[in-house]
Formats: sequence, C-alpha cells, structure tokens
Amino acid sequence: MSRVDGVQSIGQLAAPAPSPVPDDKLPERRELVRAVKALNAVEYLGNDSELTFALDRESKRPVMKIVDRKTNEVIRQIPPEYVLRIAEELRAKEHSDG
Repeated sequence: MSRVDGVQSIGQLAAPAPSPVPDDKLPERRELVRAVKALNAVEYLGNDSELTFALDRESKRPVMKIVDRKTNEVIRQIPPEYVLRIAEELRAKEHSDG
C-alpha cells in the first residue's frame, strides 16, 4: 500500500491549485465537499476508512482516495497512480514532439 502524499485535509478537497477555480465551478466544488463530509460523517466506508479528494501535483488531475484513518495508507485510488504517471508521460511526449 502507498502512503497519501499531498492530501492536505482528510475528507476534504485539497487546497486549490495555483490557478483559481472558475466561478462557474464553485457550486460544484461546494456540493462535492458537502457530499464527502456527509459520507465520512456517517462512516459510509466504515469507521476506519474515509473518502478524500485531492489534485495530483504533477498532472493537476482530481484523484479520489479511500484512506485508512489511522495509518493514512491508501486503500484504493481512482485513477490509480500508474494511470496518472502514464498520462503525464504521454502529455510530456506530445509537448516534446510538437
């Protein structure tokens, strides 16, 4: 299992990336934060696990993780880490070829 890296607040969205969230996306973000808090409050994933959302530092893509509350170990991640790295490699290759 891998450790959670870059998750700033368990059960909440990570701090915004350097580019601000567009105004039209703020209601969606607030709704998502409320939904995550509600799921974690009722222990929908069990009393030892919780749902987190964060932005992957390299790809800036949203990542959902189910995390062990006690150890902060990632139980499941969507998309998986290897998919994020493949996407980043493909993006870098496109920029170097183009």
